[in-house]
Amino acid sequence: MEYRKCGDSGIRLPELSLGLWHNFGDVDDYAEARAMIIYAFENGICHFDLANNYGPSPGSAETNFGRVLREDLSTHRDEMFISSKAGHDMWPGVYGTGSSRKNLIASCDASLRRTGLEYFDVFYSHRYDGFTPVEETMEALITIVRSGKALYAGISKYPPELQAKAYAILSEAHVPCLLSQYRASIFDTQAIENNFQPAAAAGSGVICFSPLAQGLLTRKYFNGIPADSRAAKSTGFLQESQVTPERVEAAKELNAIAERRGETLAAMAINWLLADQRVTSVIIGASSVRQLKANIDGLRAESFTPDDLVDIYRIAHRPGIQF
Repeated sequence: MEYRKCGDSGIRLPELSLGLWHNFGDVDDYAEARAMIIYAFENGICHFDLANNYGPSPGSAETNFGRVLREDLSTHRDEMFISSKAGHDMWPGVYGTGSSRKNLIASCDASLRRTGLEYFDVFYSHRYDGFTPVEETMEALITIVRSGKALYAGISKYPPELQAKAYAILSEAHVPCLLSQYRASIFDTQAIENNFQPAAAAGSGVICFSPLAQGLLTRKYFNGIPADSRAAKSTGFLQESQVTPERVEAAKELNAIAERRGETLAAMAINWLLADQRVTSVIIGASSVRQLKANIDGLRAESFTPDDLVDIYRIAHRPGIQF
């Protein structure tokens, strides 16, 4: 595992981080979740990405991670970089969601209780909610850092104009934004085009999630929609309507490029993101140790040729491909 400098800070993060968005909740197999966390740590993935609402049920991913940390990895806390976030729906009532000071600070306290941690390494505003003043949200992050509940502040999914405003507020308070988290993949380049450069200019590291476009950048959907896939679930973030013939065909053409390069489509999708030097780390999900091992084994330092990049861009920017 290689480690990259995080923006202008002294922090280095692994090229791959483990996200606990799916498969670590109380509806999932705890033994498998435990095995994945331990395997990740033993193989150089020292950054674990959580949020208060990860599960399902909401909060259960933090509870399960805290159990693994307590029962198996308690002596290794200082070797880990652990993040959490708040901003999406978490508990009933008007204060259980959004970017207000009340929600962020209450959420951070609850996340610390669930994980059993004394502090998070970074705590994020998970989103801009559309109405809370950015000043209020950033002041909440500043309070969380200054109170010792987190070492660093981060933002996730902020639009460019508010992203720059958030950086300015945090910088003025001498609590710079350590990490900016955005969804990015070959099939979703909006953040790459609009958010990465403002982050780099402000000295913030960039960390990407959904690098495989919820599985579209794998071979999973080449022959239809499997019954156990995310697209087959009515509550999934990838809807059946998004698995279009055009995207499947594009994935097949990208797979041919990957085979030419001697790697899997999933590995190429991750390595393509890491080829951008503004990217500090890529968050991967996993449903098994086998899948996690494949992602780690797929990391490679070989650069993309100009022909590779031209072909990937041409395929990814056809009408109907980008999310």
